[in-house]
Amino acid sequence: MGNTVAVSVRVGGGDKTTTDDSCESDWEDGEYYFLDDYGNYVHQDDFLHYYATISEGRFGKNGTNARVLFKMDPRRDRLGQRPLHHDAGDNVCPNMVRGIDYLRDPRLNKGMAFTLEERQRLGIHGLLPPRFKSQEEQVRLCKENVARYSEDLNKHIYLVGLQDRNERLFYRLISENVQEMLPLVYTPTVGLACQKFGLIFRRPRGLFISIHDKGHVYEVLKNWPENDVRAVVVTDGERILGLGDLGAYGMGIPVGKLSLYTALAGIPPNYCLPILLDVGTNTQSLLDDPYYIGLNHKRITGPEYDEFIDEFMQAVVRKYGQNTLIQFEDFANQNAHRLLDKYRNKYCTFNDDIQGTASVVLAGVLASLKISKMKLIEHKFLFLGAGEAACGIADLIYQQMLKEGATSEQAASRIFLCNKNGLLSKNNPTETYTEEKILFLKDMPHMTNFAEMVEAIKPTAIFGAAAAKNAFTPAILNRMAELNERPIIFALSNPTSKAECTAEEAYDHTDGRAIFASGSPFPIYDKNGRHFEPGQGNNAYVFPGIALATITAGIHHISDNIFLLAAEELANLVSESDLKVGRLYPPLDDIKAVSMKIATKIVEDAYKNGYAFTYPEPKNKLDFIQEDLYDYHNRPSLCIQWNYPKSVTSFHDQ
Repeated sequence: MGNTVAVSVRVGGGDKTTTDDSCESDWEDGEYYFLDDYGNYVHQDDFLHYYATISEGRFGKNGTNARVLFKMDPRRDRLGQRPLHHDAGDNVCPNMVRGIDYLRDPRLNKGMAFTLEERQRLGIHGLLPPRFKSQEEQVRLCKENVARYSEDLNKHIYLVGLQDRNERLFYRLISENVQEMLPLVYTPTVGLACQKFGLIFRRPRGLFISIHDKGHVYEVLKNWPENDVRAVVVTDGERILGLGDLGAYGMGIPVGKLSLYTALAGIPPNYCLPILLDVGTNTQSLLDDPYYIGLNHKRITGPEYDEFIDEFMQAVVRKYGQNTLIQFEDFANQNAHRLLDKYRNKYCTFNDDIQGTASVVLAGVLASLKISKMKLIEHKFLFLGAGEAACGIADLIYQQMLKEGATSEQAASRIFLCNKNGLLSKNNPTETYTEEKILFLKDMPHMTNFAEMVEAIKPTAIFGAAAAKNAFTPAILNRMAELNERPIIFALSNPTSKAECTAEEAYDHTDGRAIFASGSPFPIYDKNGRHFEPGQGNNAYVFPGIALATITAGIHHISDNIFLLAAEELANLVSESDLKVGRLYPPLDDIKAVSMKIATKIVEDAYKNGYAFTYPEPKNKLDFIQEDLYDYHNRPSLCIQWNYPKSVTSFHDQ
């Protein structure tokens, strides 16, 4: 067969290396698919042809770039690429809708904004009070309704109800009032909503796929009423924010994330599918809870779990296409990194807890350099926590240092992590470290006390990502202020109740010199003649724009470079007026504009560097992105009418 080429082939669940002389015979029955340099999947029979002739342009020199996927289900519900242009409206066929559906379907319902003509011609006249309101009036009324609730959970329930009955009004309310509404539909309130999910569950939203559906995941996906899904957010509920294993109650996270896809980036809601993979829960209080809505048994793990996730990924691709974006959310530490590594080069996927969090935190760090007047490589970063978020942030900071010219050894030496057992050290023989942590191991004495680490390392920045409330004690904050003119204090854990310190504590115990950011919002600080507006390092600054760029440009694989680009662009959007009040991020009310700029930056880079697959390349990238965004303003409910020539429409008596 010509030149001998070593190819990695997954057979029977394991990896093996074979050559051209034995390759075909070693394959199991079934079909294998290779991924070429252009993101195309090549059947084994076609690959053997290229394999024999060694097509450098397609698989690299001597075929070394060829990657065999585990046996893929070759069936697809659609051929080729999906259409670029679409109707960014309701995706509803007019001749399939009755008049009453305009009140029952949240995509169509306008409430009292239906005109008199619409009410009469649709047959819903009399079903609404004889008053007519504009959408602007409705938004004002909704804001008043939200304000009259004293508890945030009740405000959240009201907003979910609004989304269930009048979709456009909901998205307009959120989009035009981000500062006020974002904390209610997402962090921190979504954490409490997840904990109370069994009590506040009203109407199905998203798909629940259980481990007992194994072997039939595709059939469950077929029950989703939308056929053109472009983005999936999926969780198994094992690590919801800093709250732990909430099982099926974790559905609130993908629902909330995808609401922000639409509200902050204009991705049409019918493109979005939230999914909860229910494999059980290890939280005994939920297993004992009579109102718990999920599977009532301990989590299923091991090979059966992995096979279930594999089947899910393949089913999504079969149903919606290979370039469907799949965002992993709130998987536990033992699964998050390995699933990301397993799928990132085979599917269009990313993990927001690892990569999205890292991007928004790196943006805050880059913005802080404008205040500290230091270079990135001059900082020392100490992390309280070494889970998926902390490791993701550490890795992206490391990559940014490399991008700025540092060596690998120099960059890694500036980053320190600790977990519940203490500093990640080469001198701790009792602990085995996963691959993503080995790079940051230090040849230092093993320490378990965080204050001792601060004293020994003398960091310029401390990051809290361990959901350890009050871990940044007054003594630690005071010491950081003694060590640094402008200490960087990031209390990143969510929800607010899990934050390592409050903004007030950070400012009080550093004489107002702290450069502070948090994962959840804190109130404005006005004290001792100082005014600060603490910035919230919310992932919502980056993931909607990244998703929008991925969908519009047809990006097949989401590399770490995309998250570096997003961080740099977000940091560049922080103004001097933001920095003067201690805010490391743009105001939340600007977040839609931020999403557009991040998406534009990524799309420009994708076309420049050859990883955009939507053709032809548009001349104006921003216009291209904005062309088909979701419009939350009301639209006419009556079909468009037009005239024919009278000679055609007149009756001719026989």
